[in-house]
Amino acid sequence: MAKTKWALDQTHSAVDFSIKHMMIANVKGSFKKFDAVIEADTADLTTATIEFTVDLASIDTRNEDRDNHLRSADFFDVENHPVLTFKATNIISEGDGDYLITGDLTLNGITKSETLNATYEGSGKDPWGNEKAGFSVEGVLKRSEYGLTWNTALETGGVLVGDKVKIQLELQAAKAE
Repeated sequence: MAKTKWALDQTHSAVDFSIKHMMIANVKGSFKKFDAVIEADTADLTTATIEFTVDLASIDTRNEDRDNHLRSADFFDVENHPVLTFKATNIISEGDGDYLITGDLTLNGITKSETLNATYEGSGKDPWGNEKAGFSVEGVLKRSEYGLTWNTALETGGVLVGDKVKIQLELQAAKAE
């Protein structure tokens, strides 16, 4: 089959993350603005073309002061690096709808190869006749590898902000006209 263009359905999609705080708990957050360019044959996703972008200023951790700090030069520096991008370079089928997607991830002006775990959840038509496809994506990034090293030591030992960031994406896309 030929590749089909898919448009991200943002109202049925989410970009979430969690990170250790004080070495004892996880803080969760999300990004409200993101987009993707996807060309894929759902029968063989190994040939897909995927480009994903996240507007870093759209961060939401349910705490305005923390969100503003994350937008600052201490972290994302959204004034100089407003977007995170991911462009798939290799997709490997693991069977049963599971895939390893390797790509170039650019954050804070630094590009590194990252591999994410993805699951094709299936496809179907909505009540209005639009064909939709669903995907779940997970991965772990080390923020220090992207120059995001701000931290503070705790008097009990350890640091305030963990280095590993767990990411979770729930994506629904509609077959483009």
